[in-house]
Amino acid sequence: MAGKKSFLLRINPKLYDVMEKWAADELRSVNGHIEYLLRDAALHSGRMGSQARDSAPEITVEEVAADGNAEKD
Repeated sequence: MAGKKSFLLRINPKLYDVMEKWAADELRSVNGHIEYLLRDAALHSGRMGSQARDSAPEITVEEVAADGNAEKD
């Protein structure tokens, strides 16, 4: 696997707080969660091309949302 590219991300502090809490809920680092969300968005938009099968998350956002809604019922 190729190395990861790093870059500086400037983000609104309130949005960072949201991402930090969300990442903790998913047992991910903030960086890992942002990468997960970006990958999922790229997959759903069809922008990943042939990489989609190789790098797809094991569970989709819709499946997570459905599980969360089932717990509320």
